[in-house]
Amino acid sequence: MEIVEISKDKINDIKGLNEPFEIIGKIKPLFVNDEWSYTEELFDDSRWQSYPDEDNDYSEYVDSPYKTAFLAYVDDVFAGIIIVRKDWNKYAFIEDISVVKKYRGKGVGTALMQKTIEWAKTEEMDGLALETQDNNLLACRFYSKCGFKLGAVNTMLYKNLEKPFCDATAVYWYMKF
Repeated sequence: MEIVEISKDKINDIKGLNEPFEIIGKIKPLFVNDEWSYTEELFDDSRWQSYPDEDNDYSEYVDSPYKTAFLAYVDDVFAGIIIVRKDWNKYAFIEDISVVKKYRGKGVGTALMQKTIEWAKTEEMDGLALETQDNNLLACRFYSKCGFKLGAVNTMLYKNLEKPFCDATAVYWYMKF
């Protein structure tokens, strides 16, 4: 596997990012004594969900002093991407991480995260932050496994969207270096 920083000649490689992901349950956040924790609720039946296609201009991440993206390749085939920017609070905010379905569970996400940690430390950030949904349990498990801690919940962020998106609660994960 190879992880490379985005460049103009790599932008056209980016494809397959909005493939469906499995919804098997959700986390149930709990805030007690100024600390977040959570339990898991597994659904009786899983379902598949995908996000609407986005019209991203990946060129804005090329050679930027404030943000970047890293691309993963397996046997010279695009396998995933992580997009990150410096935030005002000294966290490097992960805007998106996506692994092509056929490469999920094979270490691609972990390799992208490790490269992002290296970049954030080099850029003198104090940690990483990201947002996902409470019903993306597999992603929440991945972030926890990577060393992120639940740090905030927003129950209103998705309420103006159509179903099934309006049923989600935004959960914010943090990794302090």
